[in-house]
Amino acid sequence: MAAVALSSLEGRLPNVRGRLTKDAPLSGLTWFRTGGVADLLFRPSDEADLKSFLKGLSEAISLTVIGLGSNLLVRDGGIRGVVIKLGKPFGDIDTKGDQITAGAGASCVALAHRARVAGLAGLEFFRGIPGTVGGAVVMNAGAYGSETADVLISVRCLDRSGRDIRIPATEIDFGYRSTSLSPDLLIVGVVIRGTPAEPQTIAENMSQIVEAREESQPLRTRTGGSTFKNPDVGQAAGRKAWQLIEEAGCRGLTIGGAQVSEKHCNFLINTGAATSKDLESLGEEVRRRVKQATGVDLEWEIRRIGERKR
Repeated sequence: MAAVALSSLEGRLPNVRGRLTKDAPLSGLTWFRTGGVADLLFRPSDEADLKSFLKGLSEAISLTVIGLGSNLLVRDGGIRGVVIKLGKPFGDIDTKGDQITAGAGASCVALAHRARVAGLAGLEFFRGIPGTVGGAVVMNAGAYGSETADVLISVRCLDRSGRDIRIPATEIDFGYRSTSLSPDLLIVGVVIRGTPAEPQTIAENMSQIVEAREESQPLRTRTGGSTFKNPDVGQAAGRKAWQLIEEAGCRGLTIGGAQVSEKHCNFLINTGAATSKDLESLGEEVRRRVKQATGVDLEWEIRRIGERKR
């Protein structure tokens, strides 16, 4: 959608109680700390506010939803249309029996801790996912041998008209880091199931996950998490992306201010002055070298959105 289309809505945007910001910088909302501006950034005050906004917004205006920005690269040219950030108003987490109902804006870490307090096992892997619950569903996020599809009961979404839609997990096709959910649906809540267990046992399992991440991943850097998916087809199935990157000699490789992590080479790092172009170019160079060295086409796991800077 061209920027002029949004400009033509001056004075005709829906009335909201949340925050509407024009030409909003997005770099501060991503873990890479790079990227351009959004034509319009909307932070709804609650679900009713979001529904009202959707009902009053022309379907000709593109929508992009973001969460914690951990698995996201916003290109330097920014994002046309409306970016919706689901924050604290969508972060409630409630437990009942062996089920947990969580807002799409809740962090996976908070979900894991709430499950521990409730004595629900099987959800410890969420402690190793640095994103939101909504994002975890969209990409069927997983870690340490488990994935979101294993525990999901249902998803609650809004369509572009603000209509409430509930989708059972049995009606969703899950793949490796993917689902069949339409990109036109905005996830606002999920229901997941755990298995009753002793909180102390759950806490010990979570501690092991934290220790493993601390030991192997560059957590205290400007990074977006795992950059490429592990291959799941052909002769490369079962091999890890980092192994292929290592084999191609890419550990420590740099372009501009972007670097392949020395600690875990499936992580890209903004060393301080990187642009999104640096990071994406480095990722593509890694893909080229891996293809040349191993014959494997690595697929991006990090979500890349927006326009390249002209």
